[in-house]
Amino acid sequence: MTQEKVEALNYRSAGVDVEAGDRLVDWLRAKKEPWPHQDQIVSGIGGFASLFRLPLGEMSQPCLVTCTDGVGTKVKLAAESGNYQGLGQDLVAMCVNDLICSGAKPLLFLDYYATGRLDLTAAQAFLASVSQACRDADCALVGGETAEMPGVYQGNDFDCAGFAVGLVDEAKAWGAHRVQAGDRVFAFSSSGFHSNGYSLLRRVFAEDLPHWQEELLKPTALYVNLVKRLQTQAVEIHAAAHITGGGIDNIPRVLPEGWQWNRRDWPWPSPFREVQRRTGLSDEEMMKTLNCGIGFCVITRPQLSQTLEPIAKALGFHLFDLGEVQP
Repeated sequence: MTQEKVEALNYRSAGVDVEAGDRLVDWLRAKKEPWPHQDQIVSGIGGFASLFRLPLGEMSQPCLVTCTDGVGTKVKLAAESGNYQGLGQDLVAMCVNDLICSGAKPLLFLDYYATGRLDLTAAQAFLASVSQACRDADCALVGGETAEMPGVYQGNDFDCAGFAVGLVDEAKAWGAHRVQAGDRVFAFSSSGFHSNGYSLLRRVFAEDLPHWQEELLKPTALYVNLVKRLQTQAVEIHAAAHITGGGIDNIPRVLPEGWQWNRRDWPWPSPFREVQRRTGLSDEEMMKTLNCGIGFCVITRPQLSQTLEPIAKALGFHLFDLGEVQP
């Protein structure tokens, strides 16, 4: 390449539109609705870093809780369909649903959005979904990064990641250390496939994808209000699990080492049975690959099922008793 041609190049001709990125930030900052915990935000979107006053209150042992996650190859389905409306909720949910497994309160969220060419319409749809999901999850969107990376991502390919920060009193945190012999696992229903297994699902439904697209793009359920309701009503929860990649194998992660779970069956929604019919996977393989209709589990005393049932119903979830845990 000659010196003249090198000098003729600039960032835009190399494939990066800085002005488009600036317009995206300006668009997000122009949304005037206050964030949850607005009075704790010292500085948020647009600066080099975000500052936040921690609401420690009466906590005896305050602990920050952090999570990061993505939505896997569900982004490919969104890009192919041009439907980004629920993907932001997927991203927020994948992070905050992990965070609340400790009983933590979500406070802050940051996002990362990388693409080969910044499509403002797609990016705005995605960020609108992120911001609404943050409000639904009672956490503030305080920053993020939009990366335009030509040569790394092709066409309308993109990826996203989320980062959540919460707060819990260590003295009250849920976990395996609280689980007792005779406790039971209670599961709350999922909204669909959530954000796991899409490398498999896209192949399973490849031939009739338009028919299944709406089902496959349903956003991941948020369980923050469920946990908030349990805490408000002082329901004694010992541990909790977010049912994501690995399916039911997520439950032993919150049991004391060596403990057994006497699992009971639950009814699967029909889309999961359709996956099983098309793939020939066994029940065990299915339950370790997909959520099979359950998205969040709590471990507590058996008599609390009568307390959990009306809470689940009020929030639009079905409740399932998945069996007892024992040493």
